[in-house]
Amino acid sequence: MKRWFVLSAIGRDRPGLVAELARLIYDCDANLEDSRMTILGSDFAVILLGSHPEGDAADRLTVGAKRLEREHGLTILIRGLEDGGRAAAPAPDAALYRVHAAGEDKAGIVAGVCGAIAEHGVNIVELASRSRPGPGGSPHYELEITVEVPGGGDVDELKAALDAEADRLVVDVSLAPL
Repeated sequence: MKRWFVLSAIGRDRPGLVAELARLIYDCDANLEDSRMTILGSDFAVILLGSHPEGDAADRLTVGAKRLEREHGLTILIRGLEDGGRAAAPAPDAALYRVHAAGEDKAGIVAGVCGAIAEHGVNIVELASRSRPGPGGSPHYELEITVEVPGGGDVDELKAALDAEADRLVVDVSLAPL
């Protein structure tokens, strides 16, 4: 029987961290199923979905993760998944949409937009945000979210809620099918 796990790690960025983590998974007879990796500030952050056959792979992963924490100053968390891996997005009877928000960088954009999405029972599948210099050098914020709108979900109501949040935050927000 296949066992599933999520491994997350953060630490000071340097070349070779992805190779070290991938090698750990491979050496423990596990398979890397899905991953997201990025640099945030000066730190590297990763979340990996893996699987392994029953046996001692989970124990070997734990021991190997502790070694990487000591050797590279990483913080690693491994969590077993009881229900196994989830099917790829979109979920059955759901449609994928892209939410894009942009405007002057200020506190509350992510909280407000994500709150409007959550209030309509819509699941966030992926989220990325960034702040960069805008026109005239002022901070400009961009937020990209992929969401699953369940069958029977009212896209027009979600759009209206996002528009109201955009007005409140004084940012531009769009919703488009993928």
